Amino acid sequence: MATAQQNQMSDTEMMLTGYGLTLAEFTYRMPDHQSVLNTFSWQLYDLAPDYPKLFKFIAFWHETIEGPLHHVRFTHRKLISPGEWRNCVGEFTIH
Repeated sequence: MATAQQNQMSDTEMMLTGYGLTLAEFTYRMPDHQSVLNTFSWQLYDLAPDYPKLFKFIAFWHETIEGPLHHVRFTHRKLISPGEWRNCVGEFTIH
């Protein structure tokens, strides 16, 4: 799927096509003080198990950001899958 199409899709559409929420915590060294570690959190919808957006961001970090990465921790959760979604056309309220 092209990136332009992904940008036009709603969050629900992305989840129904297999995307899940990826949260990554980057621990990196400060450029001027190499003994100081800092953290940066990043969250986006991505596809497991390849994580193309996460690895693209890591490559971007290596190329353009001066603070070298110490480590990256990430977790991924599919919030909804096509088999779990159903259309409800009515609702009944019982006392």
